[in-house]
Amino acid sequence: EVQLQASGGGLVQTGGSLRLSCAASGFTFDDYDVAIGWFRQAPGKEREGVSCISTSDGSTYYSYSVKGRFTISSDNAKNTVYLQMNSLKPEDTAVYYCAGIKGWVELGYWPPNVNEYDYWGQGTLVTVSS
Repeated sequence: EVQLQASGGGLVQTGGSLRLSCAASGFTFDDYDVAIGWFRQAPGKEREGVSCISTSDGSTYYSYSVKGRFTISSDNAKNTVYLQMNSLKPEDTAVYYCAGIKGWVELGYWPPNVNEYDYWGQGTLVTVSS
């Protein structure tokens, strides 16, 4: 059974940092063209794609709102993807979810659309105080 476990959320002041983790089980990053994405949803707002990474070739994507502040990385030996979030702002407050897709290369485009992700983890809450 494929599972994604997101963790690392918490309360931080404006300008602070957090590192989110997404640990995958039930499949191995090295066995597939896996993409892991991070999404967030704030109260009353639509889900927003934040960042994603291909664990096979290292391709990344960042939304405009986080580019230059967030860094996504993958540790294939640990089957885990990280999202380092620096210079956090109150508008970054949201529940953050990680999601995964196997075989993203078959899509023929990058990054995958949100509806292409097959597996979703539970959310982890990030709260940035002003």
